Amino acid sequence: MTNDLTIDDDWNALYIDGDWVSSEEGESLAVEDPSTREVVAEVPSATEADVDAAYESAVAAQEKWGEQLPAQRQAVIQQLMEAVDEHSDEIVELLTEEVGGTHVMGHTSIHIANDHAGEAATLPRRMKGEHADSNIPGKENLLKRGPKGVVTVISPWNFPLNLSMRAVAPAIAAGNSVVLKPSTNSPITGGLLFGKLFEETDLPDGVLNIVTGRGSEIGDSIASHPESDVVSFTGSTEVGQHVAGLAGENLAVPAMELGGNNAFIVTRDADLDNALDAATFASFVHQGQVCISINRHIVHEDIYDEYVERLTERAEELITGSAHKPDTDVGPIIDESQRDEMLEYVESTIEAGATLETGGEIVNIDDVDDSLVVAPTVLSDVTNEMSAACNEHFGPIAPVIPFSDVDEAVEIANDTEYGLSGAVHADDLAVAKDIAERMETGNVHINDQPINDEAHVPFSGIGASGMGSYNSDAFLHEITETKWISIQHEPRDYSL
Repeated sequence: MTNDLTIDDDWNALYIDGDWVSSEEGESLAVEDPSTREVVAEVPSATEADVDAAYESAVAAQEKWGEQLPAQRQAVIQQLMEAVDEHSDEIVELLTEEVGGTHVMGHTSIHIANDHAGEAATLPRRMKGEHADSNIPGKENLLKRGPKGVVTVISPWNFPLNLSMRAVAPAIAAGNSVVLKPSTNSPITGGLLFGKLFEETDLPDGVLNIVTGRGSEIGDSIASHPESDVVSFTGSTEVGQHVAGLAGENLAVPAMELGGNNAFIVTRDADLDNALDAATFASFVHQGQVCISINRHIVHEDIYDEYVERLTERAEELITGSAHKPDTDVGPIIDESQRDEMLEYVESTIEAGATLETGGEIVNIDDVDDSLVVAPTVLSDVTNEMSAACNEHFGPIAPVIPFSDVDEAVEIANDTEYGLSGAVHADDLAVAKDIAERMETGNVHINDQPINDEAHVPFSGIGASGMGSYNSDAFLHEITETKWISIQHEPRDYSL
């Protein structure tokens, strides 16, 4: 069966045990297009009873699924990739309509999602055990790896497709069942869409279950559900701490990717053209709503003025407006609360002494009441303590901070509780590597920008940016467990 995946489809159903079912109380939530501010769809508002039904289904399906041959589990993930490819244009449009993603964001999401699915398809054949010698004469030690059981996935709204995929696909490939709870702002592309895509595969009923609803109403019951063995969460540090605490009460493994405050260091000898290319992309792509985007530009004082001038020119050249227009570079922020918070950061930073070089205002869109588009913003004369620098602003905002030497640059970069990603531009690779090694963050990219995700390379944050790891064998270890089996091949001396 091939589904027609458009915003006009009926999305007002939960996906439980292979069926599309109504929420127990029949209530729904509106999905608003951030570009037009119009309601474009409705999804269910699940209850705790719906959550219990999803976990009951997941538990019932998991054991048999976990016993499937590696080739069978691999085939399902390969079928999923085929479905994503077949529906790629529709998915890009869904991302535009639900989260205000530009076409660049949409196609990037497809690419990364399929990268994660492709890596996940290799996992069933990589779940290998080990043999360990014993200190006991005549004993053989075997270590076997198997699925944890039920994996809970709580995904975010900013890149809902690929950030759901990076947890859902590996979990299923490794023999687990899944309960997926997408963000309230992206219930379709982060959640219900996966039900329709997996319907085009041979995945047995109950292995994937999807519940939508407000986190304030069902979030705690999902994070703390006693049938959950792993809780994968991507989102803010504050919420992640709460989710991890609830998961821990049931001894579920927490895999948390949380907030970031990523530094982009540009040394005096850096190739400024390349640095500005990277800086423009990683500050303004998807309106800066990326956990690994540039939050602070830390630039050597000798090139600071030129850098600010040229970054301002780049920002003013970007095309702003509706994400539905194919040439739009910077579209809408996801909702009013996010928009207003980031503008407050800008205002507070200016009041503290920073200079507004460009932006800092709402861009009006024809026929749209109260536009969510914020102009690309560059702030100079910024210090690390100012609001737009010390907070994860999550918007198209580029605060630029000067430094005098490498030690000061590293000190500024590390002066945050977060440690998710970062980048450094320098002509001298020895200097760049030294800076990268001293930056206290889980990922650092030399002569590049911090928005990188490759499914075969482990991805993790440190400090307030999370716990646990994603991608490749790193996430495989989160969603599987090892069993020690020993065999005593000859009589053992049990003398007391």
